[in-house]
Amino acid sequence: MQRRRKPENKGLPTRWSFRHGAYYFKVPMGMEQFWDGKKLFRLGNTLPESYKAWAEKSEKIESANTIGDLLDRYLLEVVPKKAKTTQSGNQTAIRRLRGVFGEMPLLGLVPKTVYQYVDKRDAKIAAHREVEVLSHAFTKAVEWGYIDRHPFKGEVRLEGEPSRDRYVEDWEVIECLSLATRRKKGSVGAIQAYIRLKLMTGMARGDLLRLTVSNIKEDGIHIQRHKTAKSSGKRTVYQMTPELKSAIEMAIASRPALSPFLFCKRDGHGYIDEETGVPSGWKSMWQRFMARIMAETKITVAFTEHDLRAKCASDAETLEHARALLNHADARTTNKIYRRKPEQVLPLRGVQ
Repeated sequence: MQRRRKPENKGLPTRWSFRHGAYYFKVPMGMEQFWDGKKLFRLGNTLPESYKAWAEKSEKIESANTIGDLLDRYLLEVVPKKAKTTQSGNQTAIRRLRGVFGEMPLLGLVPKTVYQYVDKRDAKIAAHREVEVLSHAFTKAVEWGYIDRHPFKGEVRLEGEPSRDRYVEDWEVIECLSLATRRKKGSVGAIQAYIRLKLMTGMARGDLLRLTVSNIKEDGIHIQRHKTAKSSGKRTVYQMTPELKSAIEMAIASRPALSPFLFCKRDGHGYIDEETGVPSGWKSMWQRFMARIMAETKITVAFTEHDLRAKCASDAETLEHARALLNHADARTTNKIYRRKPEQVLPLRGVQ
């Protein structure tokens, strides 16, 4: 009879355990040579660190009988190719999914089970994200030849959270850009340059904060979107205009130190921690900026960086232009989430 797992180990991959403040892997008999000769291999103090060590040491899982097996391979082969912040979210989701579905046979999942999983969760948005991960794992299961068809794709309709519809008006942007800077090389000037660049290009925060001087060419800003760099390899050139050049110069002039990055901290390093994908220090800078905006301008409803990206998409003349600016593969995403202006409709002629 199989022993029940301790509560602190529930949801962890097979043969994992958490003890003395660290995660360990119990090496299968005969496999010690691949794990530094150890029977109990210490993976790391945190889940991201442990998953990384596990991925580096583990061999590809060639077969899967349970959903837990499928999620293990998904963690090893698919998750590491995603952006750092997405990896962290996927790891958390998979741990919860494994705790519920881990022992279930691959062919045992039916749409009703997915609905029940969501219904029992209080955190509906998190549950929806977890189902998205589970769905993609089953898509890969079909690709890898484990199963012939996806068990619930197209058959489960979850009621999603409403899309954000905050549209930042032009006058609000003018208010932000008019906020007085307290020192020449300060955070306000940097954020104002950042806002200008975001409104012209629609670049995501991670791409903007990773920009270096080497990305700036005579013909424009050359980038490869970080989120999809490993999968598509597609590159974008935002063509140089006098306004774009001016915003770039403003960003460079606002830097507190000489740096290869367009936006940098006082030590010259960029804001993105490449190990975690977290924009260290930038979030607090943005929050302080918004606090001043709310206190010193006529703006009464705060907005996010994401809202500025949506404004760029909304202000583009066509959906295709908006899609290209935001570097989306599918215009449906651009239209559903980022195009926030009301649709303009010309009425029919009345009866004469």
